[in-house]
Amino acid sequence: MSVSVGSDGVISVRAGKVELGQGVLTALAQIAADALGADLAQVRMLPARTGDGPDEGFTAGSMSIARSGPALRAACARVRAACTAEAARRWGVSPGQVTVRHGEFRYGDQTATYADLAKAATLHPPGPGPATPEPPGPATHPTTLDAGPVEGDGGPGFVGTSVPRLDLPDKVAGRPRFVHDLRLPGQLYGRVLRPPSPGARLVDVVPEEGPHDRAQVVRDGSFLGVVAGSEPEADQALDRLRRAARWDERDTLPDEHDLRGFLRTGPHETLHVHPPAAHTTTGPVPQGGVRAASYSRPFIAHAAMAPSCAAARWNPDGTLEVWSHTQGVHPLRAALAQVLDLPQDRIEVRHVEGAGCYGHNAADDAALDAALLARTAPGRPVHVRWSRQDELTWAPFGSAMSADVAAVVDAAGLVRSWRYEVWSQGHTSRPGYLGCPGLLAGAHLERPHRLPAATDPSPASGSGMARNAVPIYDFPHLEVTGHRVLETPIRSSALRSLGAFMNVFAIESFMDELALAAGLDPLAYRLAHLSDERGRAVLRRAAGAAGWGSGLPEGSGRGLGFARYKGNGAYCAAVAEVTAEQDVRVRRLTLAVDVGQVVNPDGVRNQIEGGATQAASWTLKERVRFDRRRITSGDWESYPILRFGEAPEVAVELVEHPGTPSVGAGEAAQGPVAAAIANAVAGAIGVRVRDLPLDRAAVLAAIERDDPQ
Repeated sequence: MSVSVGSDGVISVRAGKVELGQGVLTALAQIAADALGADLAQVRMLPARTGDGPDEGFTAGSMSIARSGPALRAACARVRAACTAEAARRWGVSPGQVTVRHGEFRYGDQTATYADLAKAATLHPPGPGPATPEPPGPATHPTTLDAGPVEGDGGPGFVGTSVPRLDLPDKVAGRPRFVHDLRLPGQLYGRVLRPPSPGARLVDVVPEEGPHDRAQVVRDGSFLGVVAGSEPEADQALDRLRRAARWDERDTLPDEHDLRGFLRTGPHETLHVHPPAAHTTTGPVPQGGVRAASYSRPFIAHAAMAPSCAAARWNPDGTLEVWSHTQGVHPLRAALAQVLDLPQDRIEVRHVEGAGCYGHNAADDAALDAALLARTAPGRPVHVRWSRQDELTWAPFGSAMSADVAAVVDAAGLVRSWRYEVWSQGHTSRPGYLGCPGLLAGAHLERPHRLPAATDPSPASGSGMARNAVPIYDFPHLEVTGHRVLETPIRSSALRSLGAFMNVFAIESFMDELALAAGLDPLAYRLAHLSDERGRAVLRRAAGAAGWGSGLPEGSGRGLGFARYKGNGAYCAAVAEVTAEQDVRVRRLTLAVDVGQVVNPDGVRNQIEGGATQAASWTLKERVRFDRRRITSGDWESYPILRFGEAPEVAVELVEHPGTPSVGAGEAAQGPVAAAIANAVAGAIGVRVRDLPLDRAAVLAAIERDDPQ
């Protein structure tokens, strides 16, 4: 962490995590202010960059508060301790006699500020023992590292309170804040002409006859773009270039209507998730009745409101500056260095906010585009914006998935044995994966950098295809296996919650099927298999808030979904109320969540509400469409998302556990919401729909199969 004190008393903090619209910099500012004993207005959160910011990898996986929060708390507590020690030295007292309140150090009538003390303070390295203070409760501050006491009678105590988001005033007022708004001195504008299909190769460029503007054409292999003096000129030049380009195309894509067959054909890497491969002997499978089902989801796009964007400038000394809404400034720098054959210390990557996407979209790809185009205009920045079609057809997708689940049940219908098997592409092709840059344009250059099939995060990082594939329930016998596709023409990477969305949808749908087959209430059925008390409390809170068990009108249904994200993160239970007439409409979502120590209650609710709404869109509408040659869902008509008028009412209950470690909220709701909606649909129409999205076609197909609960 980088913590510095200005002459005006402002304490600047530069973390390695980035703001994606999730409010993380506000929450980190709350942690910093409490650790410093300062007011929130004294803390300024600076955007991440490679030059003087810490390398915290990617902002992903709902891990920012859990990992960055304790490190920031420790760094700020050390700064406070150093300033306390300097104040004590000046006043001839012990550090324990110096108090800190609202950023003011005091002993008797003597006072000093951070600005007064910081230059002379000596920052000692942390001593032995834990370097991270315990999370402070509301209205308190940590007093570790001999920092001196913090007055408890009205100190700020920002952790645990709903302070306003720091980034929202600019966004609400429409002030320039995003990378799309950049206007750098001498700025030029670039556009890239993508190949018409994933398997296409550029054969030739035949310029049109007649007058044209001064736009410069850039070509390197099958990478093709333009640089112009204004955005209209760049767009016009791109249109001419599109007409001039000649491509060799071929069919490389699978059959969209047989994704199950495509995913299961392989080749695969097989992962023994539970028990691990070294412990595959699990004893005999219990005897009893057997039930089985299969579930699926299609490829899903990030579908951010604004397409990806970046700017780059090659300086006269050969260094490169990049402005990007990447989720990892340091990994992007390393990937750019690999493609451009530059030492990393010759590249500076600065984070600038972009449209929230919650996963690996095309932000990093746009950064390489800008760098490649900017090479033709040394000393001048080139600003590159993708088109909507580029974003929906060329950015990485969340992988399609297919799962089989089977259970052996006893005479009472309770699970004695559970077997789960899932097939999927990998869920990460972020910069640097498998030793490759992972940047789209790199694969189109004359000297290409390959884009191998996506891999998965390690189990320690939450896995990918196997994320949440192991149920939270207490099953006597459990087997979970995953199969990752090793060769594919469709690019996939991290999309919010990775494999957890599909896995929880399948697990929780099947739990409902088992409960109804046994003639048991789905809530009671889950509780009968669950000993985790925090999980039980979350289930009961959501059910109680939603009026579980109360009557509903005809044609309506109520469903439940539940999981603990990654098995060690936030607990989340969702109850959905739907109507199913001409289409499925989600009327209300009620969620309960336990994220441990709550840093910002309003921030947690916002994350759960946003995640639930996005999950409803995925569940009801979203599907990447393609033929055997091209991705065809390149606009909002062919790739529909939930509209404002279709968004459900969302209510969020916080089940708080002060003093426990904080975990992220951003990806906890996706799987439970999908399952809750699917279970509600089954209750409304009496037919189980196991293939996402739950649109009219899927519901009619399920009815035609006459597959009642």
